[in-house]
Amino acid sequence: MYANTEPPAEDRAKVTCPMVRARKGGGKLVMVTAYDFTLARLVDASSVDMILVGDSLGMVMQGQANTLPVSMSDMVYHTRCVQRGVTRALVVADMPFMSYQVSVEQAVTQAGRLVQEGGAEAVKLEGGVDYAEHIRRIVAAGIPVVAHIGLMPQSVHALGGFKMQGRGDDAGARVLQDGHAVQEAGAFCVVLESVPPDVAAAVTRELAIPTIGIGAGPSCDGQVLVGQDLLGMGRGRAPKFVKAYASLGAQAISALEAFADDVRRSAFPGPEHSFRANTVPPPQSGPSGSGT
Repeated sequence: MYANTEPPAEDRAKVTCPMVRARKGGGKLVMVTAYDFTLARLVDASSVDMILVGDSLGMVMQGQANTLPVSMSDMVYHTRCVQRGVTRALVVADMPFMSYQVSVEQAVTQAGRLVQEGGAEAVKLEGGVDYAEHIRRIVAAGIPVVAHIGLMPQSVHALGGFKMQGRGDDAGARVLQDGHAVQEAGAFCVVLESVPPDVAAAVTRELAIPTIGIGAGPSCDGQVLVGQDLLGMGRGRAPKFVKAYASLGAQAISALEAFADDVRRSAFPGPEHSFRANTVPPPQSGPSGSGT
């Protein structure tokens, strides 16, 4: 039931980093997060282009307040689970907090772990000008990089919370500067998170690589959302930029309540859900006492 053995159909060719890069100015790119085999397989069955194994798993899967506690071992594990469920979409994995900030050499080594141990086809890291050399060296090692600028969740304490970035001329100019820096360093696309839509539009116009927006307005070359958010699986207040395309959370609770009710009424399991008994009952006697 859960085996992943079917190769991609001819009309569902494997998405690659050069294909994503070539989509600049073409059809909109779609990225969705997934953190496990089951959801990854569902996303891969759709027309979504890229699956991001985000360090947002800290909040979505682990119940953390932010992404900072997520380790490289966590990222390798979840990336490996996702990779097993994918035959078509491009798998991108986040580099977690303190896996690349210490040195360029550390950045290359840890990016290599996500590819070698996790099966990632590209890595994503937060930072613009300050981490351009890290990106350059990772790319030189043969590992494709998705950059991430604007709101950078790993800097949540320095930013004073999950706040919009790029508000005002100087701040907007810094976002644009970061965009040029990561492009020149070799990133093949860049995520723009929580920046004013006019700033995102300016970055998208100026860069030759695709921009993937989240809370950055409609002008980006693509959009990304957390899979559980767009499926309506959350129970708290969703960010302003989230649109729920289903209500799976409410449907799941309803299904669980129905299951609990059936169990308590002894309505489940029924004969159709049970295996054949181990012993065969004796034959019934006919009117004369002989077996029928």
